[in-house]
Amino acid sequence: MAEIKEEKAMNETTEQAEETVNEAEAPDTENPQDAAETSQEEASEEAEEEPEAEKAEDSDAAPRKGFFGKKKDKKDKKDQQIEELTDRVRRQMAEFDNFRKRTEKEKSAMYEIGAKSVIEKILPVVDNFERGLAGVDENSEDPFVQGMQKIYKQMMSTLESLEVKPIEAVGQEFNPDFHNAVMHVDDESLGENVVAEELQKGYMYRDSVVRHSMVKVAN
Repeated sequence: MAEIKEEKAMNETTEQAEETVNEAEAPDTENPQDAAETSQEEASEEAEEEPEAEKAEDSDAAPRKGFFGKKKDKKDKKDQQIEELTDRVRRQMAEFDNFRKRTEKEKSAMYEIGAKSVIEKILPVVDNFERGLAGVDENSEDPFVQGMQKIYKQMMSTLESLEVKPIEAVGQEFNPDFHNAVMHVDDESLGENVVAEELQKGYMYRDSVVRHSMVKVAN
């Protein structure tokens, strides 16, 4: 009996020793609640890391967006400046064209005024030639008379080349734009308001009157 008791005691001692060894070699294990908490913490950390990565990407993209935005603003500003300069050039060209036309018109008017002034001074000389030739025979062979006739013809040819021409009066209907009535006569052979006689010849320079014709008008 004593031997059986000693054998049981030895077996129990051996089993306790094996359990102790197994506990020492087995890894530490966590309970399910601790494992769940650990997985939640890891998931939250990963979720926090993802927005940070997105923010980093956004921060990388933001400078690029700002760069292109600035470039577009510069381009729009440049196009606006080009349009303003183009409009200014067009306005200046239009003003210069108007100035050129106005200057040409003024020059033409000044030239016409100057020409009319000279013609007005020459006309009395023409009148005197006509009065002198009216008192002599046109077919006279007198050298003086022939010389006067030639000078008169040359003068009239020169005036005609300068676009100066006499105004038609006798037999024409009275027109206050061309005629200056100084007398009225009764003449049944003529119609009413018709020029009966020309007292002084009138002249035109181009399309403007230099001197009106002095006439008699029939009633």
